[in-house]
Amino acid sequence: MDRKNVKRNERLHKEAEGLWAALSQEPPPQGLHGAGLLDAALHLNSAGPYDRLYSPHLRPSQITRPR
Repeated sequence: MDRKNVKRNERLHKEAEGLWAALSQEPPPQGLHGAGLLDAALHLNSAGPYDRLYSPHLRPSQITRPR
């Protein structure tokens, strides 16, 4: 695996850990990393409408989403 993919996987794992911590008081499941942990977090009952894109510098009207 090249360095670019390693950094991407590290960022994905940190995002998944952050989401899990925001949605659950329990520690993340053992053995799940990156995409697996993100998928598990999104299947929590409390996940609801998770919006990954958040910036204090952008207004909602400045964000274009796919239709």
